[in-house]
Amino acid sequence: MMTGVYNPWLVLASVLIAMLASFTALDMAERVTEAQGQSSRWWWLAGGSVAMGIGIWSMHFVGMLAFSLPVPMGYDPWTTALSLAIAIALSAFALWRVCFAKMSWVRLTGSAVLMGSGVSAMHYTGMAAMRMSPSIQYDPPLFAASVAVAVAASGAALWIAFHLRRNGRLVWLMRCGAAVIMGLAIAGMHYTGMAAARFPMGSVCTMDHPGMDTAWMAPVLIVFTLAVLAIALITSVLDFRMESRTAVLSSSLATANQTLQFMALHDSLTKLPNRMLLEDKLDYKMESVRLKGGRFAVLFVDLDGFKQVNDAFGHHVGDLLLVEVAQRIRVTIPAHDTTARVGGDEFVLTADARTPQDAANLAERLLGVLREPIPAADNLCIVSASIGIAFYDGGETDRENLLKNADAAMYHAKAMGRNTYCFFDDSMNADVQKQMQTLHDLRLALERGELVMHYQPKLNAQTKTILGVEALMRWNHPQRGMLLPGEFIPLAERIGLIVPMGEWAIDESCRQMSLWCSQARCHWTVAVNLSPVQFNHPGLVSAVRRSLEKYALSPRNLVLEITETTAMHNPEASLAILNELQRMGVKISIDDFGTGYSSLMYLKRLPASELKIDRAFVRDLARDTEDAAIISAIVALGKTLDLAIVAEGVENEEQFAFLSDLGCNTLQGYLIGKPVPPDEVLDWSLNSEELRKAS
Repeated sequence: MMTGVYNPWLVLASVLIAMLASFTALDMAERVTEAQGQSSRWWWLAGGSVAMGIGIWSMHFVGMLAFSLPVPMGYDPWTTALSLAIAIALSAFALWRVCFAKMSWVRLTGSAVLMGSGVSAMHYTGMAAMRMSPSIQYDPPLFAASVAVAVAASGAALWIAFHLRRNGRLVWLMRCGAAVIMGLAIAGMHYTGMAAARFPMGSVCTMDHPGMDTAWMAPVLIVFTLAVLAIALITSVLDFRMESRTAVLSSSLATANQTLQFMALHDSLTKLPNRMLLEDKLDYKMESVRLKGGRFAVLFVDLDGFKQVNDAFGHHVGDLLLVEVAQRIRVTIPAHDTTARVGGDEFVLTADARTPQDAANLAERLLGVLREPIPAADNLCIVSASIGIAFYDGGETDRENLLKNADAAMYHAKAMGRNTYCFFDDSMNADVQKQMQTLHDLRLALERGELVMHYQPKLNAQTKTILGVEALMRWNHPQRGMLLPGEFIPLAERIGLIVPMGEWAIDESCRQMSLWCSQARCHWTVAVNLSPVQFNHPGLVSAVRRSLEKYALSPRNLVLEITETTAMHNPEASLAILNELQRMGVKISIDDFGTGYSSLMYLKRLPASELKIDRAFVRDLARDTEDAAIISAIVALGKTLDLAIVAEGVENEEQFAFLSDLGCNTLQGYLIGKPVPPDEVLDWSLNSEELRKAS
């Protein structure tokens, strides 16, 4: 037998090609598996099969070119092409098999046998292309060993490719290691098969002259194979990057869509469902009740005093308060019930309450947790809630009317004194409609000029001369006539109109006072009441200064009245505001004195010029000796602190005489004069002066 020799460099090249082809096979398996769409998958299968097949075949053929005999050698092109076709076909089979979702041991064994047979067929077909005469003989044990190695290598390759087809952490490093093992296995099969070949002495290659020239064939084949495999890998990498970016973009879009969907259906501040989601859940529950029977309750919750907190401490504190309120409601109601925020400080709950007692128990729990002080930033906020309850039992009421019914019951709870709950009945709708119409009209009253100021005279208790007036707002409603403050001021506070209305009241009073000054009444003062919200509004001082400058009015002609409770709510902040007003020259009056609980330590620090005794003490003065004692104490306190004392609500001569004798400086009330339009104040003053002179 002739003995052949191997070119070690070509052997090394063939092994490296086997490893690169194995790496390409593993990468193509991933690309085929991850391809989106059937068409894309088939394109990757076809391209991957060609690249992988060329790589495996090239390893085989370079390995054959590395082998030389003492006689010239050549290769039949058609038989060589057939071996290449077999390599591409078995590559397609391998890629197709690893795309399966599962790889059982039975399927793996069958596939390994088929693929190993194909690899063997490719190798021995390539050997047949040598056209040796006499024919190549094969050692049976080594031949069987080569086929066994081919089957084992194929099985290992399929198993590795199946388990490394997904991209993941460290997969590239694992793929490189697997490619080395697979390359060595493929090369081992080839060189085992080559070792099985026996070339009898005197054998010649019949393709020596008409066949291919082996001198240039090896380098060309190596370069071509490397180019094909490189193109396949570069294409795969680019596709992987594009796919990764697409996946990231798709994931980002999915996350954005989820976020947008959440934002569309939930309140951005409290993260509770919003009105849109609430309506959807209500529709579902109502339909369920209509089909299955039963009933459920809707609770409309509105916070009492929220706007005062919001205006006094700022929107940031108000937002923190709402978040805490939402959390308290969420942990109070059962998990399967729904809580939604439908307005600034309005919440709606759906509860599986079968009986009014069930709903009442839930409302009581809510009132209890919302009454507890709520820490917000550096403030301790105290609010309460008014709750309206309406039931749905499958009747003709639709969703909108169900919510309106609960809302109407909530308004009724507020009218009952707040911090309570109320069940809906049909009589409430008329009251709510009237109140809603009033709210609508009130929003337009300021711009339509329907608000007017009336003025009540204030008399010197000793000389009985007019010292000034108190400005009192009225609403000249086009249909309902002149409305008193108690009928619209609470509504103005609720809808946030009290600040612009208060600024208008200061401006209008300053304007009117400037007119009286031009009529020789510059010794008068005009007193304007400040609501708690307006007093704590950051624009108060600038609004006062603007009005005084606008009408060239001396600050000493303006008196600002704040209640004792407002002044004592946050003494340090109140002191800062009042000191700034005093530096401007504006006088300060503490209204309703004696009805709250004051700290004398803070009271003596307040830059007030007068104390105003509440009418509640004056009303029962003749029958209640305790009221007389309280008034006496207030007068004594005022004199000690060098403050003028004003008593309001004087309605009879007995009260007038008692208060005058006690030492009150200023009196006002219906006995002295009712609130009148500004053009009547001067007439009243002139008449009063004439009567005083005549007496």
